[in-house]
Amino acid sequence: MKYGKLGSSKLKVSRVCLGTMTWGKQNDQKDADEQIAYAIDRGINCMDTAEIYSVPPAPDRYGNTEKIIGNWVKNNPSKRKKMIIFSKICGRDVDWIRKGRHITGKAVIKAVEGSLKRLNTDYIDLYQLHWPNREYPHFNKHWFGKADFSTIKEKKEDKNMLGVLQALQKCVKAGKIRYCGLSNESPWGIQKYIQLAREHDLPKMVSLQNEFSLVQTKDWPYVIESCEINDIGYLPWSPLGSGVLSGKYANGKRPKGSRWSFAGRHGIFRDQKMVHDAVKKYVAVAKKHKVTPSQLALMWVDQFPWVSSTIIGATTMKQLKENIDAFDKRVSKAFLEDVDAVLRAYPIPYA
Repeated sequence: MKYGKLGSSKLKVSRVCLGTMTWGKQNDQKDADEQIAYAIDRGINCMDTAEIYSVPPAPDRYGNTEKIIGNWVKNNPSKRKKMIIFSKICGRDVDWIRKGRHITGKAVIKAVEGSLKRLNTDYIDLYQLHWPNREYPHFNKHWFGKADFSTIKEKKEDKNMLGVLQALQKCVKAGKIRYCGLSNESPWGIQKYIQLAREHDLPKMVSLQNEFSLVQTKDWPYVIESCEINDIGYLPWSPLGSGVLSGKYANGKRPKGSRWSFAGRHGIFRDQKMVHDAVKKYVAVAKKHKVTPSQLALMWVDQFPWVSSTIIGATTMKQLKENIDAFDKRVSKAFLEDVDAVLRAYPIPYA
């Protein structure tokens, strides 16, 4: 396993981060314990969660994933310091979490306390803002006209962001969180947080967790440019495009217990003809290079030097082993040329 520094922090993270959002819905405590043990054995030292998990989110499952991790921490206290735990505060519009209100300084303080209790830990290594308060072009809002940026008022956003940063500083000083990060952010939002932190001597965002895969490459080049210049570690989520890049959803298939067999908060917005057409081509490339389709997708993401750690998730041990094995495989020039040929033909398969 390879390791690298996460942005400007002192955290040294493995190239693979264990995603956990299926724990509490598709996976139970036993499954999670097995996945964590195997991940540690393979050299993985970080795992990502959020207060809104498990997914798909629901009021009766709020905090389930953090609780499962907390049970593992309680039963393995000596291993806690060896693991780097990421969590996130939920954003607006989720009615059962703080009545769907925006992220504020007060909400940060309350959310951190809740996560610490569920995780059975005294500190969270990386605490992230799950998504912006303002209108944002993520999830199923990538195409023209789906996001209305005219609604964004800079002074209002500045005031809110400053309050959030001040609350994060209180948590850092209290030893409750070590570092702060962003998720589902844009270059404008990244730069604003960097600017405000610099001007007011507040915690600098050290990472960005955004969607990135062969079916969603919107972050190149502008988001990546912002991360590189500001020394922000990049953490791709959904590198398999919610599982579609594995090829398991071809021809309308919905394997029992798979992600697409459940109704998501934003719907199954990757279920589009061009996505399936692209995946068919990637499956052929994977066969040519003697890797699985999932491994092809993960190898492609991992080969970028600006990727700090790729967040992978699995519902079965077979999937987890297959996915982790991808990071030990060599990426050849011919492999990249064949993948690039498909990507150029299907640069934006869904929006």
